[in-house]
Amino acid sequence: MALEREDVRRIAELARLELSSDELATLTSELIQIVDYVQQLRSIKTEGVVPLAHALDLANVFRDDCLAPGLPREAALSNAPKHDGAYFLVPAVLGE
Repeated sequence: MALEREDVRRIAELARLELSSDELATLTSELIQIVDYVQQLRSIKTEGVVPLAHALDLANVFRDDCLAPGLPREAALSNAPKHDGAYFLVPAVLGE
C-alpha cells in the first residue's frame, strides 16, 4: 500500500490535527515506514503457531485472602481533618 502526503493530510484532518508542512512531511515518512513494517510482519508464516496472550507463562501472584486485624478507629480518625469520634465528617456533595 502506497501512502501519499494527501492520505496523511486526510488522516490528520479526521483526527482534528492541524499540521504544518514540515510536520506533514515528517509524519508521512514515519507512517510509510510503519506501513512497510506491518507489510513485512504480514509476510511471516504463522501457520501452526499457537496464539498467546502473553509471552511468558503467568502464575497467580495474589496472596491468600486472609482475615487480619484492621486499623483501630482512633488511629484512623487521628489524621482526619474532621470527625465526630466515630465517623469521618465530609462536606455534603448531593445538596439538600
